[in-house]
Amino acid sequence: MKKNVYFISGIDTDAGKSYATGFLARELNRKGQRTITQKFIQTGNTGHSEDIDLHRRIMGIAPTDDDREGLTMPEIFSYPCSPHLASRIDGRPIDFDKIERATEELSRRYDVVLLEGAGGLMVPLTDELLTIDYIAQKEYPLLFVTSGKLGSINHTLLSLEAIKNRGIKLDTVLYNLYPTVEDRTIQEDTQLFIQRYLKKDFPETKFCMVPEL
Repeated sequence: MKKNVYFISGIDTDAGKSYATGFLARELNRKGQRTITQKFIQTGNTGHSEDIDLHRRIMGIAPTDDDREGLTMPEIFSYPCSPHLASRIDGRPIDFDKIERATEELSRRYDVVLLEGAGGLMVPLTDELLTIDYIAQKEYPLLFVTSGKLGSINHTLLSLEAIKNRGIKLDTVLYNLYPTVEDRTIQEDTQLFIQRYLKKDFPETKFCMVPEL
């Protein structure tokens, strides 16, 4: 386990992980912690990661040498789907050794590495390996992204049960306020419910609001 590497996952593919990852990286950099983001597996792109581009825009920085070297986007597949299917469609396996070498190098160069996953917490990486099991194997502390949209309470609590069952350290829950909603009734109640649940069942876990930027 790299002590300065944090895995970012979420309730589903539309939880706003990339938005939250870019925001957190920006805030950590502003606090003096040299922070970089990595998209460990990107699907739906060819040759370049659009999620890394979004991170950089939110962070307010130009593409880095790490981006140009491919360290921040080590595995890219063309079809927009879960990694196990994208790998099958492109006809090549995911090179986990390449991913880990890239993460190791970023860990050496920076104070903090934010490692964004693909899709939700239970998304399959291979036919045998789920994202949540990869996190558990690597012993990465988890930053978990949720939001106040309808259904988030259910998805969040199911995810928290799975996190607890696998003994993963839940470092922070990132509560995403993006995109903007006019009626905040569900959003505000969901926030309070999740905060109460964490206080009871995950008392050491931090709760962070991700604002509309």
